Amino acid sequence: MSDRYVQPLRMLVQLAFLGLSLLIGFQFYRFIEAVQQGLDTVSRPAAVDAFLPISGLFGTAAWLKGGGINPVHPAAVVIFVTIIAVSLLLRRAFCSWICPVGTVSEWLWKLGFNKLQRNWLPPRWLDLGLRGIKYLLLAFFLFSTVSWSLAMLQGFLGSGYHAISDVKLLQLFRSPSITTLAVVGLLVALSIPLRNPFCRFVCPYGALLSLVSLASPLAVQRDLKKCVSCGVCSQVCPSRIDVMHANRVNNPECLGCWRCISHCRVNTALSMRAFGRLAVPGIVFVLLVVLLFWGGTRLGKASGHWNSVVTPADYRELMAR
Repeated sequence: MSDRYVQPLRMLVQLAFLGLSLLIGFQFYRFIEAVQQGLDTVSRPAAVDAFLPISGLFGTAAWLKGGGINPVHPAAVVIFVTIIAVSLLLRRAFCSWICPVGTVSEWLWKLGFNKLQRNWLPPRWLDLGLRGIKYLLLAFFLFSTVSWSLAMLQGFLGSGYHAISDVKLLQLFRSPSITTLAVVGLLVALSIPLRNPFCRFVCPYGALLSLVSLASPLAVQRDLKKCVSCGVCSQVCPSRIDVMHANRVNNPECLGCWRCISHCRVNTALSMRAFGRLAVPGIVFVLLVVLLFWGGTRLGKASGHWNSVVTPADYRELMAR
C-alpha cells in the first residue's frame, strides 16, 4: 500500500494541534484578563503549561530526585514526560507533527521553496557548527538540573517567579520588546530560505529529543534491492539527511515526518520499521502519534497531576508585586 497519504494526514494533525495551541493561548489570555478585573469566573487552561518547557524539565528533575510532581505547574511535567515518551518510541515526531513552532517553520520554508525554487543549504562545516548551539544550550539546562539539589529545585519551583512564568510568557507576546521583535523577525526571515533554522540550530528542546530518539526502535529503512538511487528522498528531507545512501536512518536529526517515504518513487523501497524488521504502516504511525500524546495528558489528569494549585487570588497578588 502506498504511504503517500501520510503527508496530508500529517498536515491535518499539524493544523489540529496548531489550532489547539491558539485556543489554549486565547483561553489563558481571557483568564488573565478576568484575574486583572478581579473576577474568578474564567478557568485557567492547565494545558498552557505546554509552553513552559523549562518548568517541565526542572519539575521532572525534582520528581526524579524524590520530590514528587510540583503542584504549581504539574501539567508541564506531564506534557514534558509525554513528549519524551513520544520521542523515545516515534523518533522526533513531536517536532514534525505536533509542535506549533515546527509547523509554522515548515510552512515558511515551503513558501520559500515555492517562491525561490530552492532552499539554501549552509556549507557542511557551518551547518555542523551551528547545530552545536542547541546542544550547548541543552548542556547548560541539563547541568543545572543535575547539579542543583532537590532543595534548590523545589525553591525555584515554589517561587513566585515560577508561579507566574506563564503570565510572563504572555506579556512577552502582548508587549514584545524591540529585542524580542528583532529576534523573532530574524528567525522568520531565515525560515524562508532555510529549512527549520530555529529547530535545527537553536532549540534545546529539539536537541534533547534528538538524543532521546536515538534509542527509538523505529527508523526509516531502505531496501537496497528496490532502491533506484534517484535521490528524491535526500532532496525532500527537511533535515538534510542523506537517506539515499543509508541502510537505516538512525540519525538524531530525523524528524519522523515520513517525507522521504511518501515521496519515494519506488514507494516500497523505503519504510518505517521497528527493530529493523517489523514494517509500521503509515496509518498506524499517525494513530500512535495522536494517541500517545493524548494518552499522556489523560493519564496526568486521571492521576491528579494536571491543574495548578495557584489560585486566581494568588495570580493577582503575584502580578501586583
